[in-house]
Amino acid sequence: MIDTIRKIVVASHNEGKVREIRDLLQPFGVETVSVAELDLPEPDETGVTFAENAELKAKAAADASGLIALSDDSGLAIDALDGAPGIYAARWAELPEGGRNFDYAMARVFEEMQKVGGPKTARFICALSLAFPHGDIHTFEGKVEGEIVWPPRGDKGFGYDPIFQALGDQLTFAEIDPDEKHAKSHRADAFAKFIKTWFPDG
Repeated sequence: MIDTIRKIVVASHNEGKVREIRDLLQPFGVETVSVAELDLPEPDETGVTFAENAELKAKAAADASGLIALSDDSGLAIDALDGAPGIYAARWAELPEGGRNFDYAMARVFEEMQKVGGPKTARFICALSLAFPHGDIHTFEGKVEGEIVWPPRGDKGFGYDPIFQALGDQLTFAEIDPDEKHAKSHRADAFAKFIKTWFPDG
């Protein structure tokens, strides 16, 4: 285990993501605090890839807090929509009157897929970046293949989980228990690479 990682700032204002990352780090005895708890602002995501956005958020949190920061940028890439919503997953959830609603986002996805036809194949992609206050950044990427289902099913997940079913599964990510999702998700895939590097004895 690398002794330098005892406390990490989770660079996300998404409570679902923070909870999932906290759960994944808990077995390694790492204390976590979120940027929301530290009242740190959310930087503009100006990157054009998941990795660029993850690195941008992790660096901003590390610089502002003076602590090691971990950021995840992830999204759903649908083949029939040429990879959309992709890095713009949250923007698809923006309501015309303001605020975000993922029921609205999922309905938009379904509507666009109905227009273009094509395959239901999709994947969740995750880029996980670890940034140190002195400037070093390490990024790990993971993904899970699956397909889009309609109507949405389940209430255990967040974001697009209710319309995503991993290959070989009969349940959506919002229907399976969080522990099972932690074992197979895109975030878990990226996390496994992160853990192998930073907690080799874990």
